[in-house]
Parts: sequence; structure tokens; C-alpha cells
Amino acid sequence: MGNNQDAIVLASASPRRVELMTLAGMQFTVVPADICEEQHPEEEAVAHVMRLSREKADAVAAHTEGRFFVGADTVVVLDGAILGKPVDDADARRMLSALSGRDHNVVTGFTVFDKVSNIHISRSVSTAVTFKKLEQFEIAAYIATGCPMDKAGAYAIQGGAVHFVRSINGSYTNVIGLPMTELYEVLHTMQTVG
Repeated sequence: MGNNQDAIVLASASPRRVELMTLAGMQFTVVPADICEEQHPEEEAVAHVMRLSREKADAVAAHTEGRFFVGADTVVVLDGAILGKPVDDADARRMLSALSGRDHNVVTGFTVFDKVSNIHISRSVSTAVTFKKLEQFEIAAYIATGCPMDKAGAYAIQGGAVHFVRSINGSYTNVIGLPMTELYEVLHTMQTVG
């Protein structure tokens, strides 16, 4: 995927998304989006991540060469409430304690914007995740690594929290931050049609 006419731009600063797209063999450039990511009042998780993914793709497309612009946003949802990135250690401890022994959902919205045809395709993917019961020392040790601070829900399934996850039902790459099967399908469709 991706000659110059079909140049892909990832509108994200996430090293996890970069790694996933690289593993998939995609050729792309990275231009982080600078947008406000605050949740609107009464905005539910799917609407929130879908809106942000489109805003990220559009913001980068406005000032960057390329054709296909990929924006994405991921949140953790527990009992209907969005858990974003923790603001400090205490917030990370609160989130991980709340997730302990519970089921939650990881929801990612992504948008592919074709700058040539001015077409947006957006999708959302939800994955059910079950945590084991966490001991306070496990939470403290994980927070001490600094890993939770830039992660939705204060954890990374592919990192130091790998042993927190008892099971997942759905896309593993979605839990990391980008549902690769669905993204690949959308890009392939847009490149074929375009």
C-alpha cells in the first residue's frame, strides 16, 4: 500500500499506532495532530472517538501533503464512563483500582480522509477486556514505571500491564490503539475505488 499518489499520513503522535502500521507493512509518514481532545457534555464514547478521529485527520490534512489521512482516538469505557489518559499518579491509581477484577471496553474511532476525492470513512471498534483482581503493590509497581501516563485507562496491554488482562473478546490491536484489520480494509477500499 502506498506510492506517492496514494501517500498515507498518520495523524497521530502515538508510537503504538506507528508500530502497528509498520508491522502491517504500510508505508506512511507521521504528522501529529494538535487538537483539543476534551469530551463534549453528554458525548458518549463512540461519538467522542469518532469526532476526534475525524478532527485529527482533517487538522493534519489542512497543512500536509498526502492523500490518505488517518486519524484515531482510543478510550477505555467502564460502566459507561470514559477513562482517558491519567493526569497524575493518583489518577492512574484510581483508574487501575476501578478496572481491577472488572470487565470494560476499549473503544477506538478511526477516520480515513481521502484528500483527493474529499471523502471521509469513519469506523469504531469496541473490544471487551477483563482484568484480574489487582493487588495494590502491582498497581504501585506499574505506576512507578511511568508507563500508564500516556495511555487511555492508564494501561498498555502490550506493555507492563500484560499480566493484568485475563481475557479479551475482539480486536487485540484495537486495545493497543488501532484496529488494524478494519483500517486495512478501509484503506484498501478507498485505494481501489479512488
